[in-house]
Amino acid sequence: MAQPTVQIEGLDRLREQLQALAPEIEAAAKRTVKESAEAVQAQARQNVRVDTGNLRNELSIDYQDEGLTAVVGWKNRHDWYASIHEHGTSRIPAQPALGPALEEERAKFEERLRQEIRRALR
Repeated sequence: MAQPTVQIEGLDRLREQLQALAPEIEAAAKRTVKESAEAVQAQARQNVRVDTGNLRNELSIDYQDEGLTAVVGWKNRHDWYASIHEHGTSRIPAQPALGPALEEERAKFEERLRQEIRRALR
């Protein structure tokens, strides 16, 4: 009795097409990371406690992994007091700005990424 066989045609062409999409999907991911990082920065700047304006003005974005990772925060060692405002002390009540902005954006990131990838695949 002969064994049934299945032959798939066009697999090489499919592989080539998928490889061609990789740069477009990566670009979509980078756009999403940038858009989300900027949203976190804007929201945190809006909510940070302001005295001199330094914390608001010094909140920065550092892109890593060729734009696939973004770190939003205060990089200057003189901005150590951002942590005090974020978490509070026994004398200073917490007024978190960065944490809530991150959490708000976390809920939006997946949908934002999905939309960017759909746009890239059109």
